[in-house]
Amino acid sequence: MKIGFQGERYSYSDRASLEMFPQEERLGYSSFIAAFSALSDGEVERLVLPIENSTTGSVLPVLDRLVDAPARIVAEHQVEVRHALLGLPEAAVDDIRQVRSHPEALAQAEALIQERGWQPIPTYDTAGAVRQTAEHHNPAEAALAPPEAAGPHKLEVLMSDVVDRAHNTTRFVALASGEPPIAADANKSSIAFETQHRPGALALALTELGLRGANLTRIESRPTDTPWRYRMFVDLIHRPGSDGFLEVFHPLPGSMSELHHLGTYRAEI
Repeated sequence: MKIGFQGERYSYSDRASLEMFPQEERLGYSSFIAAFSALSDGEVERLVLPIENSTTGSVLPVLDRLVDAPARIVAEHQVEVRHALLGLPEAAVDDIRQVRSHPEALAQAEALIQERGWQPIPTYDTAGAVRQTAEHHNPAEAALAPPEAAGPHKLEVLMSDVVDRAHNTTRFVALASGEPPIAADANKSSIAFETQHRPGALALALTELGLRGANLTRIESRPTDTPWRYRMFVDLIHRPGSDGFLEVFHPLPGSMSELHHLGTYRAEI
């Protein structure tokens, strides 16, 4: 089975795909668009993507594409993220003037970057930032990335634990094409829906989910294709298996419209 992810080898997405599918071939893609296309075109059978970070929140380019993707979430996995500052062997921390990394990684260390006076340079991928730093061979430039990315590019770890919050963790999901069956131990669902534009509609929808036994763990609103209309993204825990899913969503709560089932999978604690 081929597993796709966004980025290069030794990125956090590569680490997540390895931990989720240790025996499978892994293929990296330069963008989220390319990664989603690889899944829909059949180049890969699973796609591992970041969806949420405990410091910066949702990864919106992924979240917004889930509604229209011809795929479902089949698993989730959390990766503890402890960025390292990677530079040339002859460099020192006081030499650094510029730091390259993915925008999400830079945001997760924004306070420390500002405190140090480093110029952040957004790059499409953490591991790609390491490769570029090695290629530029500039002792004033460093990359913010997983520490294991240093060795293959002959860089050194100049500083460890470069994060603003010690709990910094990224939640990844694995997508499969089509509508895979709900596993017997799958007790978490991700959905997106809209409500009627009237007072109390959202509160009624969420109350109905609770009355049907769902425990909401996350909710977020995002704009739809219609100006000033929004859809709600919700994660919730329910009784395992397809019966547990149907207890919550069949029949469809009357206060909801345009329900999108993004996937049902086993919750990772």
